[in-house]
Amino acid sequence: MSQTKTKRKSKPARRKLGKPMKGCEILVAALEREGVDTLFAYPGGASMELHQALTKSKQIRTILPRHEQGGAFAAGGYARASGKVGVCMATSGPGATNLVTGIADAWMDSVPLVALTGQVPQAMIGKGAFQETDFYGMTLSVVKHSYLITDICEIPRVVKEAFHIAHTGRPGPVVIDFPKNIQQQVAQPVWPDKINLPGYNPSPKADDLELNEIIGLIEKTERPVLYVGGGIITGNASKELRAFV
Repeated sequence: MSQTKTKRKSKPARRKLGKPMKGCEILVAALEREGVDTLFAYPGGASMELHQALTKSKQIRTILPRHEQGGAFAAGGYARASGKVGVCMATSGPGATNLVTGIADAWMDSVPLVALTGQVPQAMIGKGAFQETDFYGMTLSVVKHSYLITDICEIPRVVKEAFHIAHTGRPGPVVIDFPKNIQQQVAQPVWPDKINLPGYNPSPKADDLELNEIIGLIEKTERPVLYVGGGIITGNASKELRAFV
C-alpha cells in the first residue's frame, strides 16, 4: 500500500505580548530583557519619566554621575571592564550634548555603548523648543547607528537592535532619542525574538585581491613599522599579531 505523506502547516509563531505599560516602562523592561544591571543617568525634564520607571526596577541599579559627560565615560569604563554593553542616559538639549565626548570616545576605541536621551515632545521637534537639540543629527558621525523613536510600538524592537549593533562586529556606540510624549503613552508591548537587519554586516572580510595588494605593498617596504592600537588587546589578537610580525 502506498502511503501518502501529508505536510502539516506550521503554526505562526505566537507573539510575546506584555501587559499594557507606559512607554517609559516599556523601555526599562526592554533594558532588563537585554540583561542591563547598571545604568549611569543624570536626570532632567525630558527624561524624568524614565527615571520614575527605573525606580520600579529590581534589576537595574541607577548610578547618578555629577555630570552627563562623567556618566558617558563611566558607562564606557563599565563596558571595558565587564565586556557588556554600557548604558548611559541624559535629558534633552544640553544634557544630551554633554554625552557627545563620551560617545565619540566609545566610537574611537570600539566600546559597546547605548546612549539614551530624552527628547522634547514630537509636536515640538524642529521648532526651537526649550532645551531641544538635534541630537540624532549631531552624533551621526560618531555612532554605529542612531534611533529616534516615533512610535511607542517600536520601543522593544529598537532596544533589541541597538544592543545587537553595539556589541557585534566592531563594537561601538548607538543612540536612542526618546520623545517625552511617547514616554507617557500607554501600549501593550510585543517582545521580538529575532532581529532582522538585512543591511547590517557586522563582520566584513577583505577578498583575496585586496589582501594580495596589501601583502605586495608590505613586501616592497624597506623598513616597515607596525603601529598597533589597543584593539589588538580587546580583540584578543595578540597571538595573531606576533605571528604576523
